[in-house]
Amino acid sequence: MDTRSNEIEKGERTAFDFTTLSARERYKLMIGTIIPRPIALVTTVDEYGRYNAAPFSFFNCLSADPPILAIGVENNPDMSFKDTGHNIRMTEVFTVNIVSHAIAEAMHVCGTKYPRGIDELKEAGLTAMPGERIAAPWIKEAPAAFECRRHVTLELGKSRQIIMGEILFAHYQEGAVDSAMHVDPNVIDAIARLGGDTCSTIRDRFEMLTPKLG
Repeated sequence: MDTRSNEIEKGERTAFDFTTLSARERYKLMIGTIIPRPIALVTTVDEYGRYNAAPFSFFNCLSADPPILAIGVENNPDMSFKDTGHNIRMTEVFTVNIVSHAIAEAMHVCGTKYPRGIDELKEAGLTAMPGERIAAPWIKEAPAAFECRRHVTLELGKSRQIIMGEILFAHYQEGAVDSAMHVDPNVIDAIARLGGDTCSTIRDRFEMLTPKLG
């Protein structure tokens, strides 16, 4: 399908009617525009005690009270659950590990489509640590990790789930959080996903103070 045929002429701008685009076309526009997106390296455990790890860039925090984050989990082409979706359904828990630049390549290895039952953490050379409050492990090399209990799952048709998790426990690399509970972005050194295979760091930053009236 020719995407350009869906353009709506509006002066010097290009616009698209999303109701006429294919799912793939919508995906390409969204991931190339909604940037940068944080990457969650999600660790889970299945009903047999086997670990799994997979990266997700459809991820963000939604609420602090209660502390809720969300990940978008896609199903297999035949609509069966992938490992992460299956494991969370069976155990009700998962851990979100923040991806730093130092473990970017290991995260990429975890994105490989291994057969079910293969421990991606071992394949990537990462260290699984036992959860403090849940059965799912956290990753020792990650700068931060959130142990979560499934809060609610939204079924978006047959192809995707939005899984919200309540954060029960957090692990941070030494020196990442000061006495005032401020997190040092230099220690976290997170990477983000752009369009296609492109990622970015958060090393270029600037301050913008919230405007005040009066």
